[in-house]
Amino acid sequence: MRALSGICTARFSLALLACWLCLGPASAETRVALVIGNGAYASTAQLPNPPHDAEDVAGSLRRSGFEVYQGVDLRQADMQDLTIRFARAASRADVAMFYYSGHAMQYNGVNYLMPIDAVLTDEADLKRFVRVDDIVNDLQQAKNLRILVLDSCRDNPLAENLKRSAGTTRAASIGRGLSKVEAPRGTIVSFSTQSGQTAADGSGRNSPYTSAFLKHIEEPQEIGDVFRDISSDVYDSSGKTQLPELSLSIIGKFYLNGPVSVTVAPAPQAAPRADPCAAAEAHWKAADGIGTLGAYEDHLARFPNCIFANLAKARIEGLKQKVTLAPAAAPRAGGSKDFDGNWDVTLNCQTSGKAQGFTRALAGTVANGVLHAEAQGPGGNVNRLEIDGQIPPDGKTTLSARGTTGASTYTLNNMPPGSPYAFTVDAQFDRSRGSGKRNEARPCNLVFVKR
Repeated sequence: MRALSGICTARFSLALLACWLCLGPASAETRVALVIGNGAYASTAQLPNPPHDAEDVAGSLRRSGFEVYQGVDLRQADMQDLTIRFARAASRADVAMFYYSGHAMQYNGVNYLMPIDAVLTDEADLKRFVRVDDIVNDLQQAKNLRILVLDSCRDNPLAENLKRSAGTTRAASIGRGLSKVEAPRGTIVSFSTQSGQTAADGSGRNSPYTSAFLKHIEEPQEIGDVFRDISSDVYDSSGKTQLPELSLSIIGKFYLNGPVSVTVAPAPQAAPRADPCAAAEAHWKAADGIGTLGAYEDHLARFPNCIFANLAKARIEGLKQKVTLAPAAAPRAGGSKDFDGNWDVTLNCQTSGKAQGFTRALAGTVANGVLHAEAQGPGGNVNRLEIDGQIPPDGKTTLSARGTTGASTYTLNNMPPGSPYAFTVDAQFDRSRGSGKRNEARPCNLVFVKR
């Protein structure tokens, strides 16, 4: 168990450092992309370029180290299947990109991508389309960098059908082009033209936007500069009539084809020594926001002589005392049998900062006064939670909880899936019910019900 604890602490330290720095690696470990080109539409104008766009973009991304999921002229069922496969892959990736070329439209401020077999006679038919919001949510599962590219602001004749069916009172909800999408944190959003505008399909093999994308995406430049160059190229080549929409929300520098190592020439004289405590405050805020024993130990190891070292020691000592005093550490024999039986446990955590709230059910048992409850995630290695402790005759106890995180949107500081964490719970039981409160990091309540 000591060896396993050491491995978990090391992994946690790496996850914390990545969260603290908010920087992508020079060469990401895992990159996935979904590339779709829809042109052979059955119920509206066909587009000659999207299949070529998808083929050429997929090849370029493979050369940049991406595992590419590629689809050309997809029907509704095939498009949904491919986006589901991509969502699963994105959850395991460091970098995820979605690239779409084809017809799209907006309705009530929501953007929709169009399979080749879709029809659009009224609002209900929009269920045949793929919502861009769903793609954005899938991208957010990637750990470091997410990229959404839509080369799809071409005129869509089907939108006129929807306007006619919507009537004069609701037709204004059907905007021209696409609705603006603000990039979530760690994301780049690039449209082939400004929101509310339409783009040219082009007369060559590729659209004007995709031509510029292919020209710049493999360059060894920082990714923000790459997309700025793409936008500038489209603007210039179109005679300043088409300006791509670009929204970036990234901190640090990311490279798809940048240098994997840097050689520094010897300096003529020694550089001034860096302040070892310069980054202590930023790291402390990240560690204290996570609030676990591993986070505080990581801070103390990195900044043992800096301003927050004593506070980190106090936090560590407090957490260790709670775990030591928790009845879970007591011998499993000799406890009260008043609570023995099967229990349903419900954990409810409120929204805290940018971490979304959630509710989770655990299956528990009490044997000879000792509680064990657990909930397993996929494969047992992600989104796992176990709660243990001994319940004395008066029902007042402190329980120990440990597990690994699931989707980062539900965790403090958006920790990557599979990161270890631990906390304690102060609880009170009677013979058939119980309630508890999480002590560290974020507000959570627990309800225990005996079956």
